[in-house]
Amino acid sequence: MATERVTSIQVARLAGVSQSAVSRVFTPGASVSERTRAKVQSAAAQLGYRPNVLARAMITGKTRIIGLVVAYLDNYFYPDAIERLSVALQEQGYHILVFMATPTVGDVQTIVQDILDYQVDGLILASVSMSSGLAARCDEAGIPVVLFNRDQDDPRLCAVTTDNHAGGRAVAAHFVECGHRRIGYIAGFENASTQRDRERGFRDGLAAAGLELAAREVGDFARDKARTAALAMFSDTARPDAVFVCTDQMAFAVMDALRSELGLRIPDDVAVAGFDDVPIAGWPAYDLTTFRQPIRRMVAQTVETLLARIAEKEAPPRRIRIPGELIVRSSTRAERRDANDTHMAREESR
Repeated sequence: MATERVTSIQVARLAGVSQSAVSRVFTPGASVSERTRAKVQSAAAQLGYRPNVLARAMITGKTRIIGLVVAYLDNYFYPDAIERLSVALQEQGYHILVFMATPTVGDVQTIVQDILDYQVDGLILASVSMSSGLAARCDEAGIPVVLFNRDQDDPRLCAVTTDNHAGGRAVAAHFVECGHRRIGYIAGFENASTQRDRERGFRDGLAAAGLELAAREVGDFARDKARTAALAMFSDTARPDAVFVCTDQMAFAVMDALRSELGLRIPDDVAVAGFDDVPIAGWPAYDLTTFRQPIRRMVAQTVETLLARIAEKEAPPRRIRIPGELIVRSSTRAERRDANDTHMAREESR
C-alpha cells in the first residue's frame, strides 16, 4: 500500500516555522539561521520528508543540473576530470548529467540537443566541440557553455585549457637539450584544438633550434592506432631518436610497441614524451616524461566560469589558458650517453 507523500507544510508545522523557511533550508545557498535549519532538518527526518526537486525547478526555472558531454573515457585524464567536476559542482549544490560522445561533430550535436530537453542550467563539453549553429541555440536559450580541455573560435563560448602551445614547446626544448636531432611526432585527432596547439608549439620549439619534424604519424587519441603509428614510424632504418606523443594514453601504447615488438630500448634507442601526466605515467613500467595538465586548477576555473555565467547571463565569455609543467622522468634523459654511463649515473643517484 503506497504511503502518502510528506509535504513541506507538514514539516513546517512540526518544526514550528513557516513553509518558506522549510524551502530555504533545502535550497542550496539560501540564507537561514542555524537554529531554524536544525529544527527543520530534525522535523524532516522524523517525517521522512524529501524536497521535490522537479517541483522546485518548475517554480524557479532552475534545475541545478549541469549537462556534461565527454569523449575518450579510455584516456585516464577524463575519468579523473569527471569525478573532480562532479564533486566541485555538488559542493555548489549542482549535479551533473553525463552523456557520452564520439569526436565527430554530428554526434555531439544530437547529444547536446537531447541534453537541452532536460532544461539544464549549463553545459560543459569535455574533449568535444560544437557547431556554431548549436552554440547560437544555447546562447538564445540562455544556457551557458564552457569547453573543458578544448577551444574553438566562437565568441559565445567560454573555454578552459592548459597552455597546450607552451607545453609542446617545452617538450621540444627538452628533446633539444637532450641532444636529439631526428625527432618524430604522433598526433591525436586532427580536428581537436588540443592536438593542433600541441603540435604547433612542438614545431615552433623545434624551429627555434633550427630543426624540423623528421617523421609524423597520426594516432587519433586511440591506443590501437597509436601502436600502428609507432610501428610505421620506427620500422624504418632511419628512425627518429625521440618522439613526442600527443597524449600519455597513446604514449603508453607507443612504448609497449617499441619495446615488445621492435626490441628498442627507452630511452637508450629512442626517447619518448607524452602529454597529460595521468597517474600511470609515474608507474615504473612507463616512468614517462610528460607535460602535466593542472587538472585541479582547470576544474576549479571551469566550475567558477560556468557558475558566473549562470548567475549573470550577460557576463563576457572567458578564454582561460593555465600554465602546465614539464615532468621529466626516465623515458628521456638530460644528455646523450651510452648505456654504461646511463646505468652508472642511475646507480649513483640511488
